Amino acid sequence: MQSLGQMMYAPMLLSSILEQAARHSADVEIVSRRVEGDVHRYTYRDCHARSMQLAQALLARGIQTGERIGTLAWNGYRHMELYYGVSGIGAVCHTINPRLFPEQIAYIINHARDRFVFFDASFAALVEQIAGQCPHVEAWIMLGDETALPGKFAVPLECYESLIAGYSGRFTWPQFDEQQAALLCYTSGTTGNPKGVLYSHRSTTLMAYASALPDVLALSASETVAPVVPMFHVNAWGLPFSATLVGAKLVLPGAKLDGESLSSLFEQEGVTMSAGVPTVWLGFVDYMRRTGRTNGTFRRAIVGGAACPPHLAASLEEIGVKAVHAWGMTELSPLGTVCTPSHSYARKSIDERRLIDVKQGRVVPGIDLKILDPNGDELPWDGKSAGELMTRGHWVVDSYFGTHTSALEDGWFRTGDIATIDADGYMHITDRSKDMIKSGGEWISSIELENIAVSHPEVAQAACIACAHPKWDERPLLIVVAREGSTVTALELLQFYTGKVSKWCVPDDVVFVADLPLTGTGKVQKLMLRQRFKEHFTDFDMRTV
Repeated sequence: MQSLGQMMYAPMLLSSILEQAARHSADVEIVSRRVEGDVHRYTYRDCHARSMQLAQALLARGIQTGERIGTLAWNGYRHMELYYGVSGIGAVCHTINPRLFPEQIAYIINHARDRFVFFDASFAALVEQIAGQCPHVEAWIMLGDETALPGKFAVPLECYESLIAGYSGRFTWPQFDEQQAALLCYTSGTTGNPKGVLYSHRSTTLMAYASALPDVLALSASETVAPVVPMFHVNAWGLPFSATLVGAKLVLPGAKLDGESLSSLFEQEGVTMSAGVPTVWLGFVDYMRRTGRTNGTFRRAIVGGAACPPHLAASLEEIGVKAVHAWGMTELSPLGTVCTPSHSYARKSIDERRLIDVKQGRVVPGIDLKILDPNGDELPWDGKSAGELMTRGHWVVDSYFGTHTSALEDGWFRTGDIATIDADGYMHITDRSKDMIKSGGEWISSIELENIAVSHPEVAQAACIACAHPKWDERPLLIVVAREGSTVTALELLQFYTGKVSKWCVPDDVVFVADLPLTGTGKVQKLMLRQRFKEHFTDFDMRTV
């Protein structure tokens, strides 16, 4: 006979995270750099009150359980209120990436059937461009007051402050099933239309608890956390929830993510921990070096979204910042692994630790991993055997939004990454399966070749792709954005690989470009590069054949 535990039950709802912060961390600040150009300050108590005002306003406008509310906004306090106010009434907060192509943005608004879309003033031109393509949107609401509204616009607009102004904020959050949908994020759609991933209150709350653990992001009430990763990029990797959960001071940087803006904000607010993609930290380090600025309280940078080049980690260390590698996906809400020390790490030599630090890390509790060979057999955790990475866990997608077909294979999700896992559980991504280069029957990692290239002092950015070759099937081509004033040549860059990889792995040629095409989340669009350079041939041959 089944015997249930005799413990109190309370559903894991996102509203309870903010409610707890308002009760127990009431006066802790949330600081936002606004699109208006100033810095806004208030507390968790204030955020809770205004989120309840928003909830009241949405209910008064007839928003029903499960309906989607879109956002086109930077990291700021009003966006934070939308996270909690929308999900708190059982509706779905759909964060939209404004860096996608307008056609993609219109597609996902229509696919999600957003009833309202809230947007920052800096995206007004984008909204005017796409509004006519989104017939299901009943209201376009600018995040500001009446003075922010433009005089003429293609569609009628409302303003956020007027929307919530008439409501008291005296409100009791409704209780409902913790499996209810809370948040909707779409993939970047580099190979077809973006796909929606619908997160539940339960999955997001569990990830918030797990991510705050000491061996994950090590969050606490003593931290000042600045999510540089946008709130439209997989919910800023969950930091608006996990930082709120522990009552940490939260600093939201808005649209200005250049090195100078981040440095001044971090210094002004005493930021101790942040998170962002490698390109952000490259700009931060470059600014600190050029200006000779001294880093203050900032001690940890979570690096994700793309592989952290070893030279970037070393550069951050030089200014007193520890680079902590992390890996995840939209389909994982997004956190899967974080590179924090295992029990045996302290016994390792300095060289062994450096090899570990470049890996994507160990699983977050609640997630599991395995690697498979081409036949579907599981590979050993020896740090050498590379195979396709599979994952499962409490916050891993089952099926994509709008479909009823599971995305899982025997209960596991296929990530599309090629990886190794060592005996201590450290996972290391060697490449995306679609980006691996197969030359003469042997695999070459594009990530490894890119990391070497960007360690050259005259290289700002680099991408390595496979190009068709009449003899070897595919050969690597290096595409480089050189630093301003650089005189480096292709031959010099190819010679830079000597002794760093096997001769047959060295790229056959280098192409210099003004910039690299990026996705809406800051990743290089290699598909575009492969299409552009697929017929490239070269006279260079650095290989021994």
